[in-house]
Amino acid sequence: MQIPGISANDQISGIASEGGLGAKDLDRGAFLDLFVSQLKNQDPLDPIQNEDFVEQLATFSSLEQLETMNENMIASIALNQSNALLSQLTGSSALIGKTVSWTNPDTGLESKGTVDAVKIDQGLAVLRIGGRDVPLATVNEILADAIEDSTSESDAESVDDTLETNADNA
Repeated sequence: MQIPGISANDQISGIASEGGLGAKDLDRGAFLDLFVSQLKNQDPLDPIQNEDFVEQLATFSSLEQLETMNENMIASIALNQSNALLSQLTGSSALIGKTVSWTNPDTGLESKGTVDAVKIDQGLAVLRIGGRDVPLATVNEILADAIEDSTSESDAESVDDTLETNADNA
């Protein structure tokens, strides 16, 4: 007598033995098919105990929860990577128009230049300086711009003049 779900010619067994469906590929449907086949084909004189059914269902439930947790973790990792790239891009964009010094990884020489643009290349922030791509990680220092220095000095002198004028008037 042939019992479905047990012979080598059966759909589930045949696929597994041919290598077309591995143990990782058995999903909820395959588990339920095997479970129902087990119920249909159990020995009426020696039926499967309730505890065995509960154990199988609990194991399956745990497996489903682990798979869901794994999917959520993968989604969380992808979101974190996306946020990290966005953070790099946002932080690096503040350098546009600033003068920076960096070490050339090929020659080891230090160079200076003004940041023209920022992009993400292969998951890393890259600054465009004088037509050349410079990885953010090679930047040593962010230098004060000459325009900002002269403006801040003239502003400071203006404030000093205003304070002196107010002191003379008092």
